[in-house]
Amino acid sequence: MKAVLCTAWGTPDSLIIDEIEVPQVGAGQVRIRVEAAGINYADLIMIAGQYQLKPPFPFVPGMELAGQVAEVGAGVEHLQIGQRVAAFAYYGAFAEEAVVPAPAVMPIADSMDSATAATFMVAYGTSHLALAHRARLQAGETLLVHGAAGGVGLTAVELGKLMGATVIATAGSQAKLELAKSYGADHLINYREENFRDQVREITGAKGADVIFDPVGGDVFDLSMRCIAWEGRLLVIGFAGGRIPQVPANLALVKNCSIVGVYWGAYADKDPAVLQDSLATLLAWHDQGKLQPHISERYPLEEAANALNRVRNRQATGRLVLIMG
Repeated sequence: MKAVLCTAWGTPDSLIIDEIEVPQVGAGQVRIRVEAAGINYADLIMIAGQYQLKPPFPFVPGMELAGQVAEVGAGVEHLQIGQRVAAFAYYGAFAEEAVVPAPAVMPIADSMDSATAATFMVAYGTSHLALAHRARLQAGETLLVHGAAGGVGLTAVELGKLMGATVIATAGSQAKLELAKSYGADHLINYREENFRDQVREITGAKGADVIFDPVGGDVFDLSMRCIAWEGRLLVIGFAGGRIPQVPANLALVKNCSIVGVYWGAYADKDPAVLQDSLATLLAWHDQGKLQPHISERYPLEEAANALNRVRNRQATGRLVLIMG
């Protein structure tokens, strides 16, 4: 089968396309004939050797996919051959077939196409778990979303509005802000032209944001600590800005705020029930027409490096997806 291979730590341009053996299915696993695979920022971290998990070389990157069940291992009872599914895997998705632990596989409705399914779990799952489970976002609170037009940020805008929050979106261009507005953002801040700390304080009457969704880190995290509300929750989603910030403990004390980590993938091992309940809620909302996933670009498997570079250079909006076949 054809697959993208990472043979050494590096950038997307170091990846190769090659023919490899179809992976074997073990007990409790499922082999999926991949129809689409989502591109995530975490894939970049993985191939750079900076992710928490470091697979042995060579490995197939890609953590999110959708397709049809081709084979089930011993002990798997909730899935059947031919069933349409979406799945989460730390790696292995950028290939024509993938083997995934059965608990990380969810059946999907016929109304959800494979491209949508392959870009749904991680982005929506991360945002919903962050806002509902970790931050306990309440209707009427103010939510500040950084990177609001990105793959995860845009879902945070959409879900925050659905959960009844007033949403402030930050992004680096007017076009990105307009996209966030179309997904429900109430206030827009171009961080390249305005100091978002001052703007947030003005919008909230000097109170600050109750919940801050930060997939950027670096200077954005530092300024966010200066515009967080009393008993606010700052969600640490990732570090797309490149620098891992240091927490100013004095500000946490003075503002009585919480810095809350969000490692979505770890719930698959440590508390799968939380993950499954969250995804069930999200899939129901999608079936009810409450969520409108935004896929901005589609690529064939052979152009995986180009797609990853688009995310790496922060040129993409919404989600990017690889289409097999």
